[in-house]
Amino acid sequence: MTDSHIALSVPALPSFARSVRMMAANLAVLCPMSVEEVEDARMAAEEAFVYVCATKPGTCNIDFCVSSDALSMSFSLGSHNAADDPKLAEQIGLAELLLSAVSDSYEIASDGTSLCVTKLAGGANGH
Repeated sequence: MTDSHIALSVPALPSFARSVRMMAANLAVLCPMSVEEVEDARMAAEEAFVYVCATKPGTCNIDFCVSSDALSMSFSLGSHNAADDPKLAEQIGLAELLLSAVSDSYEIASDGTSLCVTKLAGGANGH
């Protein structure tokens, strides 16, 4: 399979989390991933979206890359520093904890403008 790139742009509002989750799950099936891996990809997309919402962008742009062995997702971040708001900082901390449990990798870009999440097909890390 050649890599396929899909772009999604949604308002950064909790009511759009389902759309993001469903897109990630549908794309994960193309990798192909096991049922458990698809569920992990779905959860990773949701937690990444929660993270994004805490940074308060108006819109969240998500770039998905589907390959034969992975689903990668890059989420645009807002500029709000959640460290100034204890409730938002707690949301981000919980999102990071869950991302570490359900994704194979995640990282904030060095310029702070995006959150990149990868879920591998084939149980590479036992998730």
